[in-house]
Amino acid sequence: MSNTVNDTLVAVGRDLQAAGIDDAMGDARRLVAHALDISPDRLVLALNEHITPAALTVLDGAIAARLDRKPVSHILGRRNFWGRDFKVSPAVLDPRPETETLIEIALSQPFSRVLDLGTGSGCILLTLLAETPQATGMGVDISDEALAVAVENRAALGLTRPAIFAQSDWYAKAVGQFDLIVANPPYIAMPEMADLAPEVLRWEPMSALTPGFTGLEAYAQIAEGISEFLAPNGRVLLEIGPSQAASVSEMFQQAGLRLNAVHSDMDGRDRVVELRSTP
Repeated sequence: MSNTVNDTLVAVGRDLQAAGIDDAMGDARRLVAHALDISPDRLVLALNEHITPAALTVLDGAIAARLDRKPVSHILGRRNFWGRDFKVSPAVLDPRPETETLIEIALSQPFSRVLDLGTGSGCILLTLLAETPQATGMGVDISDEALAVAVENRAALGLTRPAIFAQSDWYAKAVGQFDLIVANPPYIAMPEMADLAPEVLRWEPMSALTPGFTGLEAYAQIAEGISEFLAPNGRVLLEIGPSQAASVSEMFQQAGLRLNAVHSDMDGRDRVVELRSTP
């Protein structure tokens, strides 16, 4: 491998591309910046510098992990979401750009108390509370390992007071009523799992990806208890798979909620079902 950062970057991108990795050059930039301990947007300033042996050692390990299809976020230990870095690990689902659709909709109307079902890394709840300083909220997850990640993210963002996390099977540990309930539950149907990229299938938690055969099982559980915990005229925002809008909407309407809208993500696919309770 050549001595300059630029030559190293080109070589890494070529190796990743030869291995069939999507966005090989984008991944190469992030991995080289990681090895240099700088942000990717500063990499252009270092292109003509010589890369140190210590940086090459870090980079070699990162390349080997990426060729094993470990996600870049897991190599770096963090993922950007709504302008903030969140710690990630194999215990949690990676925050994804399409979930920012839910954040945008949630922030379009005021709320004071939010419940995040299946909080994972805590990225949804913590983002909403960081953007709405007067609000408080609770995030629940059945996984202790996921909650440990969420607690670290809470501390990093300085949101210890407004955000409570609890190990809970959906509503089991929830207390009181909330004027906003949000969830990005597992929704991939079991027969579709084999079609996932290796970065997802091998490195992200199965329990955060699929709830069972149909992909709708988690929504049924959420709908069953929703009336007890949703305040009058409260909102519910549910991330869904692109083909699930009709089924999920009907499920929650049968639970007594009224459908407000089905929102599309940046690619034009159905992504968030918005419902409201009666006043």
